[in-house]
Amino acid sequence: MAGMLDRLKEFARSPQGRRAVEQARRAAADPRKRAQAQRLLGRLKGRH
Repeated sequence: MAGMLDRLKEFARSPQGRRAVEQARRAAADPRKRAQAQRLLGRLKGRH
């Protein structure tokens, strides 16, 4: 598990990772995208 976290940290520091993080932040700020994500999470949590 530690290896996976290290790889995620490395990705987050890369230029691609920074772009992905910024894109996620913009999407989270958009009310429509936020509602869409909430619906998706609700459906995923409903499944066991």
